[in-house]
Amino acid sequence: MGCVVSTTKDSGGNRRRPGSIGEVSVYVPGLRIPKPVDFAQSLGNYLSKNIVEHLSALRMRIVIMAGQEGPTITRTKRKTQHGGSMLADLLQALEDYLPVVLGLVKDGSHLQYKVQFTWVNQEDDKEETTMSNAWYEVLSVLHLMAMLSLSQANLLLLPRSSSSDGHLPKVSEESRRTSVDIFLKAAGYLDCAVKHVLPQLPVELRRNLPVDLAEGVLRALCLQALGQGIDIQLGMAIDSTKATLAVKRRLACEMVKCWQQAQDNIMNLPLANGWGEKHCLFVKWKYVEAKKNLMGWL
Repeated sequence: MGCVVSTTKDSGGNRRRPGSIGEVSVYVPGLRIPKPVDFAQSLGNYLSKNIVEHLSALRMRIVIMAGQEGPTITRTKRKTQHGGSMLADLLQALEDYLPVVLGLVKDGSHLQYKVQFTWVNQEDDKEETTMSNAWYEVLSVLHLMAMLSLSQANLLLLPRSSSSDGHLPKVSEESRRTSVDIFLKAAGYLDCAVKHVLPQLPVELRRNLPVDLAEGVLRALCLQALGQGIDIQLGMAIDSTKATLAVKRRLACEMVKCWQQAQDNIMNLPLANGWGEKHCLFVKWKYVEAKKNLMGWL
């Protein structure tokens, strides 16, 4: 069923403390990034050389991009040499890799237990987890895709100065609409992780997952993505002359429900200190803010 090796700074759980995270509109936990894997040694006797090389190339691209750009990729709209977004390119690399690694778990294949996958939290390189189960790899990939999506939304929602006419920086209508789609995509990744990937892992492995991948945290992040998407929709409805009072009330009610459920999922988890504590405070703040907004529409 696979083995696990997990290390942290101490037995007190999540102890990492975040560094400077810059301007924030969307809370994004520290990224978990993969460490290199020798697929040739693990799968060389079971798969063709071409397949192993393809799998290795896809994953190594992610390892290199995440390792080199991880500390800054979620905080700036940094461009590649070809003019693309580093964040978007890493997301594309993960999307290319995911269907290939899913081949290792297809129809309960024994190959899912042949490779040791290691992921480390970029905010604390002592916090790494290794598991010989490809479902853990799938879970980690989906989590990273969701966190990068939240980072994309954050960059879109940071106010920008469009001219030198003295007006305050603002978020464009296009950016707000795009962010809603991205929030829904992030929620979809996390919902898939909770409903379709976590159940595939044996109970003992689930107990040893890092706190970032705990079911409660994944559910809270999913609800956070939905809640922030609704928040943007409500803001656009308020700005629109066509949106009815009933529509605004419905969105306000849905937003409160999302943040309440997010708080219920995260408050009882061992997230003391560092990013975990900040996540709890962020969810609590958004819940209080959502309730206050709802009262204004009743």
